[in-house]
Amino acid sequence: MDNGDWGHRMTTPVTLNVGGVLYTTSLSTLQRYPDSMLGAMFRGDFPTTRDTQGNYFIDRDGTLFRYILNFLRTSELTLPVDFTETDLLRKEADFYQIEPLIQCLHDPKPLYPPDIFEQVVELSSTRKLSKYSNPVAVIITQLTITTKVHGLLEGISNNFTKWNKHMMDTRDCQVSFTFGPCDYHQEVSLRVHLMDYIMKQGFTIRNTRVHHMSERANENTVEHHWTFCRPAHKVED
Repeated sequence: MDNGDWGHRMTTPVTLNVGGVLYTTSLSTLQRYPDSMLGAMFRGDFPTTRDTQGNYFIDRDGTLFRYILNFLRTSELTLPVDFTETDLLRKEADFYQIEPLIQCLHDPKPLYPPDIFEQVVELSSTRKLSKYSNPVAVIITQLTITTKVHGLLEGISNNFTKWNKHMMDTRDCQVSFTFGPCDYHQEVSLRVHLMDYIMKQGFTIRNTRVHHMSERANENTVEHHWTFCRPAHKVED
């Protein structure tokens, strides 16, 4: 294999199914730490398992793998301020045998100075698809924004009146929009505008993930999630 072929192979996207959650990354990211389990796995040192779609399958915690993958990408451990699953993440780091991550988890450092905390916005898109139509038909889609930043939710309610007829009952920390089969394409348009609006408020995308589920015999459910974060100053009581 010449250098060009090797470089292409290292940057070719690889999709992992970790506990039912799909992640896409590059081979070079997975092999960042050659002595880790993932480094050995994608070096061919032990057999791999594939799911029915041909993706590499790992029977571990799919949600926590987002932090494992982000560490492989940046060599930095970045967790939300209100993160409460450190013990579980240590077990995942031990399983994957990523020694620098193990060290970080045993010697955590604050992400921000004491007067700074992290505000978080979660955007999710849930799409129900008919299994038996060809092409695949969208039954219903739903967009949900979840955050404790009430000013952001108020801004969305005030600035996205074009989609008012799709807005569901809102909760204290949540706004949802629902689209039927005839206008599901509007969900895509709204999602693009929402992501742009959120980032203009100073938030940046921390991570994304995709989750496939089958709830009923005649339909599939596909969920996309985006997490946005921004630092903010604490207000004294």
